[in-house]
Parts: sequence; structure tokens; C-alpha cells
Amino acid sequence: MMTMVSQLDDAITPDANGDVSLSPDAFKAAFRNHAAGVALVTADPGDSPVAMTVSSLASISATPALLMFSASALSSSTPILDRCDTVVIHMLSAEQLWLAQLGATSGIDRFADTQAWSRLSTGEPVFHGAFAWLRGRVRQRLIAGASVVYIVEALEASPARQPADRDVPPLVYYNRTWHALGPASVIA
Repeated sequence: MMTMVSQLDDAITPDANGDVSLSPDAFKAAFRNHAAGVALVTADPGDSPVAMTVSSLASISATPALLMFSASALSSSTPILDRCDTVVIHMLSAEQLWLAQLGATSGIDRFADTQAWSRLSTGEPVFHGAFAWLRGRVRQRLIAGASVVYIVEALEASPARQPADRDVPPLVYYNRTWHALGPASVIA
């Protein structure tokens, strides 16, 4: 039987400088228990549209309107995204689970269903039916470990939804599973 001390020893590893660091497996396990909203990011540098699902979307500032998301440097979408000046971030409700799954599935043509998307007048691909979207200009890219962090200034938002649409449950990713938040999840 493994003791708690030996489990901690397995989770903490020294790096080349002797500094202690949390193991990738322990870090991933901790974040599996952190629920996150789900978004689909689309862009096109002019020769190949790209779409990827992210759960790292966060607002940074309202003035100016800044947001951020990260992408694995190992993703086949990241090199294409790196060539884009602008992106569209689709905020997804539980009704758009299919879009989250589309952006998370590798090895497929995410733009094969030409009825599901179109281009904005500025050229970016946008999927129909997303609860809300923001178009923005990439202001900064930061290499962070095995990921790229994108800082985006929002330039345009989808038209405002009707008040009744507030009852649409958001899509959340938790412990490697998709979830919809609803009235039963309210605790305070």
C-alpha cells in the first residue's frame, strides 16, 4: 500500500536546477476538478480556416475589452492560429455541445458542413447558433511551457440575445466530461 508521503513524492519532481515542481499528472488531476466554460475559437489566415475548442477562456479587462485563451503548442490548429491576426470566440451553451465536440475532434474537416458556418464581412469563419461570439484582434502571443497564450482585444460582439435566452444552460467541462448548468446546480 502506497503511503500519502510516497504519493506526494511521486507528484513532486525536481527540475534540472533542483527546484521542486509538481508533476504533469498531478497538475492535470487538480484541474480535472476545476469546472470551466467552453468556447470554440475560429480563425483563418487566408488559406485554411481553423476551429478549436478551449476551456481556458477568461476575461482580462473591460477597458480595453481584453480576453485570453491558451492552446497546446502540440495541437495541429496552433500553427495556423499563430498566422491569424483576428479570431472569433464562440461562447457555447449546452445546446451547442456539437460545436464543442467538433472543435475537440482531431483529424476531421471541421468546416465540411458548409450550412453550419459562414464568414463575417471581415473574413473570419463564424458558426451559426453559438449563444454568443466575440471577434477580436490578437494583441499578444506568449509561449508558456507547452502552450501558447493568446491575448485578444474584442472588437465586435454578436447581436444581443432576447432576455428569454438567459435560461439556456451554459456548457461546462468538468473531469473530462461535458455538463450543462441549470437551476438544480444553484447552491447560493
